[in-house]
Amino acid sequence: MLLVSSCQTSKDNVDDQKAEHPNITKLKEQSKEFQPEIIQLNEHVYVAVGYDGSNTSMIIGKDGIIIIDALRALGAAEIVANKFREISDKPIKALIYTHGHQDHTGGASAFIGDTKGVTIIARNGFKEELQENSPVKPILRKRNARQFGRDLPEEDIINRGVTAGVTSNDRVGKGYIQPNLTFDDSLKVTYAGIDLHIYAVNGETNDGLYVWTPSQTTLFVGDNYYHAFPNLYAIRGSQYRDVQAWGKAIKEMNTFHADYLVPGHTRPLAGRDKIYKNLHNYGEAILFVFNKTIECMNKGYSLEQTVEHVQLPDSLKNSPNLQEFYGSVPWGVRSIFTHYVGWFDGNPTHLYPLSSVQEAKNIINLAGGESKMLEELNLAVKKGNYQWGLQLSDYLLQVASSKEKVTLQKIECLRGLAAQQINAPARNYYLSYANELKRQLSE
Repeated sequence: MLLVSSCQTSKDNVDDQKAEHPNITKLKEQSKEFQPEIIQLNEHVYVAVGYDGSNTSMIIGKDGIIIIDALRALGAAEIVANKFREISDKPIKALIYTHGHQDHTGGASAFIGDTKGVTIIARNGFKEELQENSPVKPILRKRNARQFGRDLPEEDIINRGVTAGVTSNDRVGKGYIQPNLTFDDSLKVTYAGIDLHIYAVNGETNDGLYVWTPSQTTLFVGDNYYHAFPNLYAIRGSQYRDVQAWGKAIKEMNTFHADYLVPGHTRPLAGRDKIYKNLHNYGEAILFVFNKTIECMNKGYSLEQTVEHVQLPDSLKNSPNLQEFYGSVPWGVRSIFTHYVGWFDGNPTHLYPLSSVQEAKNIINLAGGESKMLEELNLAVKKGNYQWGLQLSDYLLQVASSKEKVTLQKIECLRGLAAQQINAPARNYYLSYANELKRQLSE
């Protein structure tokens, strides 16, 4: 029998924790989606990928150009606009915003220049749901910074799931120009000899649209599709995203049999069969999460039971375009559940729960006191049980006298979880929150 000393076992555990987690390796691979490049899809369509937080596209017509989406920072948009002009110096006839998020609208003036005679198209309700219109704007801004890792050192960022980790801060949003043509359900227009069929869609936003160009058999889908599991709920805080409508819209998009598909983030796709397959499993995954969540709710499952039961089948979960680099199945489930029934999940225990302080005191007493709970926290950290450690640290921070010691352990748990995360927003949030706690200790 081979005997292994406890010291050797402990050393092995430390070595295992230092080794790069496979999820981090996968997340690093996702960064290939954001390599800066002007990609030519066909004779008329070019897509700029990786120059900022989103993609922007150029369609070249007979006597002019159509731009779809306009990046986030004016400085980045100017770089891309110059590259586009090297390809064609025809005048801009129209610019289309696929939705109101700043990373798709902030650099418009770089492409348009003089707006006279340029049609700027968006859907009715454009930008209404954004955080600048919210009564809780301060906390949304803080959570936004955590999700995207905006305050993290550059070396701590891998990427943001569907964008590069570091994007331009050169005059963010300063090039935005308001739309001068809006529509409700659909719009068919022609610019520079290019027919555009534009359709309203509720997906990642409730002001979204997608564009079909029959002559180029190209579909511009905005943020309703990208190379990652869709962000059915944003942890920065967002209004409910209509998950069922989103899934149905993807299936509708797939009826066009596109030869080229341009997402709002990540690289475009080419090839009818490949596009059909990717849109098909995307729509299937979204509707599976929605339908399974509703099924569990109608069975009387609690929120946590529903989260546990809704898991993608292997046929979807293992698809390369459904990896949880950006969105997360459990986050989507929670969003659907609370949208339809609100905060109360049906369990009477949750009608009038104990205060967080009283619950913490009871749990700590049950564990045998603060010192025993702290021992358990230290053990959880040592074993790499970081989620359990986080929960224990939250109890202790409610009442503990040694808050600095507990906070340091909580920071280690947050960083430990970040080192295992395939989901970029979650990873960025863990690291950002850990850094905030570290700063608080030094103040």
